[in-house]
Amino acid sequence: MDESAELAVSITQIVQRLKGTHLHSQLEKQAKECLHKPEIKLETLKDDVRRLLKASGMTWLLPPPGHPRAPPEHTKEPLEYMRKAQVNWEKRILKSLNSMCTELGIPLARKRPVPEQKELTNKWNEMGTDEPGNADTHNLCFHSDMFKVVLVGLRNPNNERSEDLTVRSHWGLIQVSFNVRDIPQMVRASQKCLLKRVRVPLLFICISVVVSEQDSAAAQQYSRQGCPTGLRAQLWSLILNTTNDPEDITHYEQLKARVINHDLLVDNLIYKDVKLTASNDDYYFVFEDYLYQVLLCFSRDTAVLEHFSYNSATPPKSCIQNKSGSEQCAVVYPPNGVIPFHGFSMYVAPLCFLYNEPSKLYRVFREMYIRYLFRLHSISSHPSGIVSLCLQFERLLQTHLPQLFYHLREIGAQPLRIAFKWIVRAFSGYLSTDQLLLLWDRILGYDSLEIVAVLAAAVFAFRAENLMEVTSLASAEAVLADLSTLKVMPLLQIFLFATSV
Repeated sequence: MDESAELAVSITQIVQRLKGTHLHSQLEKQAKECLHKPEIKLETLKDDVRRLLKASGMTWLLPPPGHPRAPPEHTKEPLEYMRKAQVNWEKRILKSLNSMCTELGIPLARKRPVPEQKELTNKWNEMGTDEPGNADTHNLCFHSDMFKVVLVGLRNPNNERSEDLTVRSHWGLIQVSFNVRDIPQMVRASQKCLLKRVRVPLLFICISVVVSEQDSAAAQQYSRQGCPTGLRAQLWSLILNTTNDPEDITHYEQLKARVINHDLLVDNLIYKDVKLTASNDDYYFVFEDYLYQVLLCFSRDTAVLEHFSYNSATPPKSCIQNKSGSEQCAVVYPPNGVIPFHGFSMYVAPLCFLYNEPSKLYRVFREMYIRYLFRLHSISSHPSGIVSLCLQFERLLQTHLPQLFYHLREIGAQPLRIAFKWIVRAFSGYLSTDQLLLLWDRILGYDSLEIVAVLAAAVFAFRAENLMEVTSLASAEAVLADLSTLKVMPLLQIFLFATSV
């Protein structure tokens, strides 16, 4: 691929990511004004775009790095053994879904009868009072399957024949070698970004100006310090470049119509998951109706498929009825390419505290998912991917709390066995909501999920004295069973100070 073709691909990807946003219309207007400016030069355009996106904190728009002639699957995930692990994981999920379909004798999709459509329309805002779908549907196992089958069994085949392997002597469960950052590296990187992107001290930024000027980059910088409760919804919308224009509302209504017209097998998974998780949570049970609405619409949204262009995963496919065996007849199932799993609804639940309009709530969740949350259940070598986060968590404990790590390992209570469920949900359902939102402020502010691994290590450091006394996995889990009283920022500050000195 030559330079001009690479530039065209980069621009196309960026435009597709921005399309339909308020920022897109602003950029289009500015581009027209810049056409006649002599300082705009085609030969430096690519480098200028990359530099400005990095400076504005919008690195998520940049195409993934890689060799220009690399095939698409290599661009999405450069390591072959990671790609194979992801493929095996996808096959396992599909097998479970197909087994459920056969066991229950219900189709993957069907058109709802008219009376059922009317009933669902009337109960759209009261779905929590009923339990639609098949009551026998079981959730696809997720935490235990991913932990045991994929992560713990993950190996780099290039290291198999080496006699002197540091990875073999690695105390943790993640047996791959990535360059994950330690605390001092993260602190230095964040300070550099701060000095680069903000010309005045953050303390003197007027939040009202940030909101009124619709400044996404300034909102992202502000989020690093924690958002004010009353302005968090606006700041997050700015950072994520989401709107609630008439077009957005129309799109949401179209998705709602698809839910009413057709029933999917995955709907039963959504109902079951909400019942088993959010409905039993003291913070989130009141949002049960919202969760059904957002997640059912999400499953029908083909715009979500866009994120598979930079996700290591591949959307699952199913054959059209009576035409099995033909690749041309295969369609993505579900339409968004995401099969819900146990705990998936907890990605949406915290957002219900911020947005009371379903269409706005939906837009923010969708953007959060395609930027960050999908990485928590996809096998990849990305720094914010679940593998890297788990490895980073183990390395932090091994480096800064080696005695505790060794003690827990010796009694059969590997720290990752306990922390994995926190990491894969980004602590949703484990921290109190106000503390969770403070944590997610930093995810958006630093454009990274690394803070989740750091917090998991900080929790172990906070309870280290009690954990040194335990003698089994069960007793270690009991010590860490309740995180709802923890204060995220003091905990992180103490841990960061202790480990960066």
